[in-house]
Amino acid sequence: MSGFFGVISKTDCVFPVFYGTDYHSHLGTKRAGLAFFNPKDNFQRAIHSLEDGYFRTKFENDLRDFSGNSGIGVISDTEAQPLVTNSHLGKFAISTVSKIVNADELEEEFLKSHRTFSETSQGSVNPTELVAMLIAKGDDFVSGIENVFDKIKGSCSLLILTENMLIAARDKLGRTPVIIGKNGDGFAVASETNSFPNLDYEIEKYLGPGEIVRITADGYEQIRKPNRQMQVCSFLWVYYGYPPSYYEGINVDEVRYRCGAALARKDEVEADFVAGIPDSGLGHAIGYSNERKIPYMRPYAKYTPTWPRSFMPQNQATRELVAKMKLIPNPAIIKGKRGIFLDDSIVRGTQLKDNTRDLHEEGISEVHMRIACPPLTYPCEFLNFSRSRQALELATRKAISQLEGKGEVDMAKYSNPETDEYKAMVERIRKNLGLTTLQFQTLPDLVNAIGLPKEKLCTHCWDNSSYFNSSE
Repeated sequence: MSGFFGVISKTDCVFPVFYGTDYHSHLGTKRAGLAFFNPKDNFQRAIHSLEDGYFRTKFENDLRDFSGNSGIGVISDTEAQPLVTNSHLGKFAISTVSKIVNADELEEEFLKSHRTFSETSQGSVNPTELVAMLIAKGDDFVSGIENVFDKIKGSCSLLILTENMLIAARDKLGRTPVIIGKNGDGFAVASETNSFPNLDYEIEKYLGPGEIVRITADGYEQIRKPNRQMQVCSFLWVYYGYPPSYYEGINVDEVRYRCGAALARKDEVEADFVAGIPDSGLGHAIGYSNERKIPYMRPYAKYTPTWPRSFMPQNQATRELVAKMKLIPNPAIIKGKRGIFLDDSIVRGTQLKDNTRDLHEEGISEVHMRIACPPLTYPCEFLNFSRSRQALELATRKAISQLEGKGEVDMAKYSNPETDEYKAMVERIRKNLGLTTLQFQTLPDLVNAIGLPKEKLCTHCWDNSSYFNSSE
């Protein structure tokens, strides 16, 4: 996942862009960048690695060298960006929130046309450069961005900085959000609305799927109408989104409260306390606790002063150690007690298994796990939300393999909570993780908690439904 933030203003915008981008730090841990434009210095840019530090400390020393009334920033979990490029459309800086499944195919097409790539990312082409090259094939920015929509498989939202405007475009199916904010000096564009309030921006407009907007300090203009069909990622509300953020006008934490309450209404297990796995499990747990009137407690305290990020450092073994170091158990709450724990999801289950073992070592009598979404049975094809690149890394697929062995499997049966196969899979996951009981959210209850029609939500990772090749 990644997130971008841009400003175009009547006054210098370096600090608003800096702080607004920093408010997207929960969306990426590999690279970050800032780009500004002013008539004297033209385009200015800085990119830093976040693998050994934080956005704020990496970019503070760059700020004195930047100036301009327009700029963009990005936090990325993949490639270095923003990029500054030149084409027949003029010079522009570009940031993307994307996952391009057919990047190798598109790279081959460009190479056959004798085109050159100057950027690399994790041994392949830089996805943002690939998007810039697709845009440059158009006669103007609108046709160029439409070329991106037509050519890529996956998803792509983007933000462009030119010499006199910002251009914002949301993924053709709206899988990732793009929101415009407004204050007295101008406008901001963000992936997350939690970046707006403390910078005095108010939500002005949610871009629709495939919509393109041109923005100046004086106003904005729609230059491509939105598509009718939308499939915004449901997991944004379940996990990725920051609690104060809104997508499609729907607040993240309110959805999590409703998710927890829905789980509570279908649960009768007795317990002494309810707890959330920090951080994204907290809202779900509060909703559950409020619904069942079981006390909300903190058997774990998260230690954040030195390790606030989930995926740092990049080495897997060290990352698992850091994950353990961050959560400090409280024996006074745990020993001899029955606990109901809420978490956003189970991906591989490695960290949850370790957490459960730690709880038992502290003397807990029962660990009842409640998951705010259905079992993840298909890897995401559209966002980089999971580090599980292969289906077999998922806890669900591991359990199914244990039940059925190798060979063809009817996955539809394992996605339906009414089937014996689904129940057997959940029971096997429970045993693998050392839990007393385990229950997952049903997809209808999740959809109801979000509050959008099912057809407007991407639920691919749970039920394999998608409009992968849709042109609308």
